[in-house]
This record gives sequence, C-alpha cells and structure tokens, in this order.
Amino acid sequence: MSTPPFAPRGTKHEIEEGGALEPKFDADGLIVCVTTEHMSGDVLMVAYMNEQALRLTLETGIAHYWSRSRGGLWRKGDTSGQTQTVVEMRTDCDQDAILLAVEAGGDGKACHTGRRSCFYRKVLPGKDGTHLVFTEV
Repeated sequence: MSTPPFAPRGTKHEIEEGGALEPKFDADGLIVCVTTEHMSGDVLMVAYMNEQALRLTLETGIAHYWSRSRGGLWRKGDTSGQTQTVVEMRTDCDQDAILLAVEAGGDGKACHTGRRSCFYRKVLPGKDGTHLVFTEV
C-alpha cells in the first residue's frame, strides 16, 4: 500500500506555526537536506531528498537521499557501509529545507572522498586570490 503524499501546503501562518509537515519541494521535486553528526553538531554533508526519500527516511529512521548525478534514490550506506541513523529531524520556518541529526555508522565517514565531512576545506581570501586550505586529510 502506498502512503499518501504529504499534506498540501497551507497558509503562511499554518506553514510557519502549525504542527503539520508540509514540505516545499522545488521545481525538480527536491528539498535540500543538511546532515549533521548528532553528538558534535558538525555538518557532515548537504544533499537533496525527493518525496520518496523523505518519506522513507521518516518511515525507516535511516537517511535516504536523491542523487542528482545518478538520478536515483539512494539509502546512505548501501554501498559504503556508512549508514546514517536519524536521531532528530527538523525543518526550517518555511519548510523548504530539512535538517537531520544522525548517528553515523560504519567508520563514521560521510564524504565520498573518504573524509568524515564533505566540508573539509576552508575558503580563505588573500591578496593573491582566494584559496582553499584543508582542515581534514
């Protein structure tokens, strides 16, 4: 049996102050998702979810995403072993972004480069131009 779609979007007040999840997907049917490590609060990655990925994440407690590059649903950890168990999910004020706090499985790395976080470089301006400095090897 298929689960019905999310509630239709209500008024601005209902979206911002109400108790119903009424996600706003973009023109491509996606919503941005920021994923953090629940104990430290460190940002691990930014990805996208379509309605199915969001629903599966809610139903299973395991993070699911939509891969824009592969054009398909992706359950984090299926190939890498680096599952993400959802500890908490939040949405922003106008419900067009999702925030996941997760417990990282496997070796705890979230980035396809083998790093813990996809945000492993600082952007530093300089007189010779902007450059990147690695914060994680």
